[in-house]
Amino acid sequence: EVQLVESGGGLVQAGGSLRLSCAASVFTFVDYAIGWFRQAPGKEREGVSCISNSDGSTYYADSVKGRFTISSDNAKNTVYLQMNSLKPEDTAVYYCNAFLSPFNYWGQGTQVTVSS
Repeated sequence: EVQLVESGGGLVQAGGSLRLSCAASVFTFVDYAIGWFRQAPGKEREGVSCISNSDGSTYYADSVKGRFTISSDNAKNTVYLQMNSLKPEDTAVYYCNAFLSPFNYWGQGTQVTVSS
């Protein structure tokens, strides 16, 4: 079973930056697509960004384009989400997801709070 451990969340003022990390315990890390999702109180979980470890292709939600950058270090089995120019509406629990059909794994989540 794949285990995902997120870290890097915290409290930051609007306009600030945070870098989230997702460390995966999996031998075939390069075969997985790794995504970041977030869930704000009272809202549904939404996709933020994802990266294909096999070819490096990336995806960003419109709400974070130009502010967030996803990257992967296959040697460390770790995916990062660099979040710049944070806004109060970015406040949420951020979850890491690893997908390789038919397997789908989730981390425990890390809280990001952006104060105005």
